[in-house]
Amino acid sequence: MTLPHESNQASADDELIFAEEEIADAPGLQDAWTILIVDDDQEVHQATLLALQGEVILGKPLIFCHAYSAEEARTTLQGMVQPAVILLDVVMESDDAGLKLVRVIREELQLTETRIILRTGQPGYAPELTVIRDYDINDYKAKDELTRIRLITTLTAALRSYRQIRMIGASRRGLEMIVQSAAKLFGQQQAMEEFADGVLTQLAALLDLPPEGLLCAQRGHPLHPQQSDDLFIVGAAGNYRSLMSRQLHEIGEQRVIDAVHTAFKREQHYFGPNETVLYICLSDSQRVAVFLDTPKNLEEGDKNLLELFSVNIGIGIENVSLVDRLHFAAYYDPLTHLPNRTSFITACDQAMAQRLDHHTNQAAIACLLDINQFSVINDALGHHYGDALLQMIADRLQRQLPKGMTLARVAGDNFAMLAADFDLRAEQVLQVFAAPFRINNVDLPVRVTLGLTQLAEVEGGGSDVLKCANIALNRAKATGRRRYEWYAKKMAEETRERISLLADLKLALDTGFLQLYYQPKIHLASGRVVGAEALLRWRHQQNYVAPDLFISVAESSGLIVEIGSWVLQQACLQSKRWRALIDPDFKMAINVSMGQLQQGSFANEVAHLLVDLAIAPSALEVEITETMAMLDADSILPDLRKLQQMGVSIAIDDFGTGFSSLGHLQNMPLNTLKIDRAFVQELASPEMASNGKKAIADTIMQLGSNLRLSLVAEGVEQQTQADYLKQAGCDFAQGYLYSPALPAAAFEQWAVQWQEEQNHRD
Repeated sequence: MTLPHESNQASADDELIFAEEEIADAPGLQDAWTILIVDDDQEVHQATLLALQGEVILGKPLIFCHAYSAEEARTTLQGMVQPAVILLDVVMESDDAGLKLVRVIREELQLTETRIILRTGQPGYAPELTVIRDYDINDYKAKDELTRIRLITTLTAALRSYRQIRMIGASRRGLEMIVQSAAKLFGQQQAMEEFADGVLTQLAALLDLPPEGLLCAQRGHPLHPQQSDDLFIVGAAGNYRSLMSRQLHEIGEQRVIDAVHTAFKREQHYFGPNETVLYICLSDSQRVAVFLDTPKNLEEGDKNLLELFSVNIGIGIENVSLVDRLHFAAYYDPLTHLPNRTSFITACDQAMAQRLDHHTNQAAIACLLDINQFSVINDALGHHYGDALLQMIADRLQRQLPKGMTLARVAGDNFAMLAADFDLRAEQVLQVFAAPFRINNVDLPVRVTLGLTQLAEVEGGGSDVLKCANIALNRAKATGRRRYEWYAKKMAEETRERISLLADLKLALDTGFLQLYYQPKIHLASGRVVGAEALLRWRHQQNYVAPDLFISVAESSGLIVEIGSWVLQQACLQSKRWRALIDPDFKMAINVSMGQLQQGSFANEVAHLLVDLAIAPSALEVEITETMAMLDADSILPDLRKLQQMGVSIAIDDFGTGFSSLGHLQNMPLNTLKIDRAFVQELASPEMASNGKKAIADTIMQLGSNLRLSLVAEGVEQQTQADYLKQAGCDFAQGYLYSPALPAAAFEQWAVQWQEEQNHRD
């Protein structure tokens, strides 16, 4: 503990404590306010002293005492003069050390007059909504909101309260009623309207009068300071109860209006012949007035009681406002003012519990809505307009959908609805978006995708409802054909299987259980092995997983980027080795996903790897699908051009299965077209002269020739196919006619033997 006189000792922290001459000139302790700081953080003590240095509050200087734990504070309080105010941390040697100390101060030490201001720097451990009820405290503040001005105003309010309590110590009845009133006002979680009603009731009891009055707040409600400066009635009692939620100037009670305006104009309490107005200015400069009918003349002691009680009212309003703000932040979306994810889950929990409790068969459904391409809208128009669009969507959903349903914003561009089955249909929700939204003088069409689930289909609680709706939503988005999808239990099983497969795939990548197989590429004119295509294989639980399955999982999860980097490195190492062993112009082809190219750094990754491994760019060929080239050409073109400029070949895989146009092909930086196996297989049929697919193959080869692109035929299995392709001008071939895809060692052995056979033929 640090006693007041110790502040004169020389230390490195002297500049953070009152100067010696100020302490020396200060009057005795009874002529100064004694403030006890209880906090386990030395910096908090120093920051508080620095903020209050030289301050004189209510005509008295400040004397500080220090304790660095709740236990030390307890010992200190037993041996010192009662402090006026205790600035008390909540979390010290334990999560609730400060709260336990409050009980010691009030119950064991009987320090009922000392004002206690709770401060916390750890919101996760801060008092919950019931703390005001369970602990006799006077104020609660988060440390990060206590600026110097707010600390001074908070301390001034507390000291004024302390001084007035001391002044009326002789009036035990008034003091006891004030304490009882404060306990009742702070004694339960309340909305502002409930708190205001309690204020009027306790004030009337304090003066032994019937509760006839109202409470007005400037700018309406402390939670909504953006409103105008008009006075709104937020609490009313007795004959004034019907005036709730109205503006003061609308009530038609001129006596009340004049009295309140007089108090506001003078910025002080107003005591009239038949009415009293308590004027309260809160720490955020918001002003509040409490009007009370007082048909009898108030004694000076009554006025003192009212002044004291008005301080408690101000503190109470701020505390209730804080509780309201915390509740709002916990359960509502600040942008749209709709219930948030937590609130929606709670509503689902209640709906499911109600169904079980009442054994009803009434069906309820949850609907999850996703705004398609919202990120594109946000980026194109700006976040300000994106927020405006979300607010417009929330407003339209509220206006056009059934009133009894629960509507929530559960994520950035996701809304959720909960309603009785007969009250909500997918088509009904989609119809809300039939008309465009006008943003920045532009009519913006908005498309959405829905996932719906019957609550009866869900096993678990509200969070599981949202999860099932999300599964259905993802299924609808994955198909690309439907705008909504209903959840079925088999979807959850498929999702679990994909998640399990993803976890196993990540483990396989990390532990080296992925493997590359290589299918040779044959030069048709010479018959020599001139390259290979690297194909990813995964042996999982003694079986090989179909590439289409695990690559789809990797792409949807983003793991494909990491896998792609591994494939690139392994393939380049093999290409370098086989250039020395098999053919000096050996070229390795790798398949690249959209996810890799959309990173925007793939070309740089290739460039660095080629330098690090001392490999010529011509040793590598990058294959993209025709669909990739069509759907998102703008985002991948820069990297493809960089690759081609450095000497890496670019090939379009499975050509002929997509819908690319000649114009697209001419704009793409291409070196090679790969003819899909579906067309190649038809070349061996007896009817191939009249076969449509044969004509497509011929057209692709003619197109490749005209564009001066190399041609590679995939899936060549018969010699007749190879002969036809060679005659038609195709350059290279892959397929079982030559070899299936093989592991590296087997490929190497096969290729060396193949080359030797070709050498003998030559």
